[in-house]
Amino acid sequence: MTKLRWGVSVLVAVLTGVLVGATPAGASAGPGSPGVGDDYFPLAGNGGYDVRHYSLNIRYTPDTRAFVGVAVIDARSVRSLSSFNLDLRGFTVRSVTVDGRAAAFDRDGQELTISPRHSLSRGERFTVVVSYDGTTGRPEDNTGVLYGWVSMPDGAFVANEPEGASTWYPVNDHPTDKATYDFRITVPAGKTAVANGELVGRHTRAGWTTFVWRATDPMASYLSMAAVGDYDLRFSRGPRGLPIIDAVDRDLGPEADDGLTRTNEMIKFFSESFGPYPFTSYGAVIDDDEDAGYALENQTRPIYSGAPDESTVAHELAHMWFGDSVSPRRWQEIWLNEGFATYCEWLWEEHTGGSTPAEQFDALYARPETAGFWNPPPGAPGAENLFAGSVYLRGAMTLQALREKIGDRDFTALLRAWYSRNRNDTVDTADLIALAERISRTDLDPFFQVWLYQPGKPQSW
Repeated sequence: MTKLRWGVSVLVAVLTGVLVGATPAGASAGPGSPGVGDDYFPLAGNGGYDVRHYSLNIRYTPDTRAFVGVAVIDARSVRSLSSFNLDLRGFTVRSVTVDGRAAAFDRDGQELTISPRHSLSRGERFTVVVSYDGTTGRPEDNTGVLYGWVSMPDGAFVANEPEGASTWYPVNDHPTDKATYDFRITVPAGKTAVANGELVGRHTRAGWTTFVWRATDPMASYLSMAAVGDYDLRFSRGPRGLPIIDAVDRDLGPEADDGLTRTNEMIKFFSESFGPYPFTSYGAVIDDDEDAGYALENQTRPIYSGAPDESTVAHELAHMWFGDSVSPRRWQEIWLNEGFATYCEWLWEEHTGGSTPAEQFDALYARPETAGFWNPPPGAPGAENLFAGSVYLRGAMTLQALREKIGDRDFTALLRAWYSRNRNDTVDTADLIALAERISRTDLDPFFQVWLYQPGKPQSW
């Protein structure tokens, strides 16, 4: 994400959200937990089940912000469940069924608690259908910045990080539960609806147009998107025939997509550097929004609130490898997203004849201890500082310092192995340390302690 907010703003092995609340076979049924145990967002996600697939059927009217949704959720229980939760904020829930039978439900803040007619056995596959509707607004994250389904006069700007997916559909809203998606989005004729993956259908009838998108790669909920606006869709092909689908707001000037010009070169460069591009398509949404003021790396389809520059495009594309495919196991680990993507910006700049990562490092390290990007330590920034400058810049500096410590050969091997071993999975810093130590045959705990967890400007490592 490019969401630097200057001035606004150990290692503990944890179980993944899929395993939270797991019970031995034969145990009595009980309620699933209302969160996965993430210290930064205790109620994000839910325990007791693993979502396999979301099918979202949405009808949205920008003029009135009227939103009608039906979410079909295919899941598997990982413990015996008498009830389970989904995250959903706002809206009126009209009905809930589990495996085609009406289920009792209750609301408590963002928690939608569902009690099926019969308990679910451990390992049982089940389907939940939630019908809901309401009027959308302009939700804000924990730092007061717009996120989730943000209503605009001409549509909606949708960016969920960290736990804003629940502002527009019922969801197990944590990166540890990845799933595939289908989107069926109906909007007034003339509007365009964009989502992740590929456009597999489009038809207009009685003044409404329905766009059908399909995302077949596992995806964390914060990376799902369904933007609505006055977009022109542009279809092209990238390296190895990769479908590229861009959506550019018609209200922007002809130079709005200039930052996308070298996308194919970037995909080729990053693929050669880290491993094959992770997903079945790519593209961008360039919106005329001036309120959100950032970009987000939605899987296969980053969104930009205004015309992006080349460096920002490189940053969001790099997230397809680091953040989207290889995702954080808990939100404390966000430097594994943003530090890596910022470092990839530096690699791209070097590749195109600009400063090297070493030169970028040296220029930043020359800054005084009072410079804002030294704090908070990027390995544990706190929930209110997820997007602090230190997470991006000191995070990237950590990687360059590591490169100098273990050498180019081992560092290159580390980046490739980090992606190949963890594709479509979740990770934490302990995983990175273990892999780096294995490849370099070096004790790196002191190094990472200094760079990721020690306040202030690192002095020796």
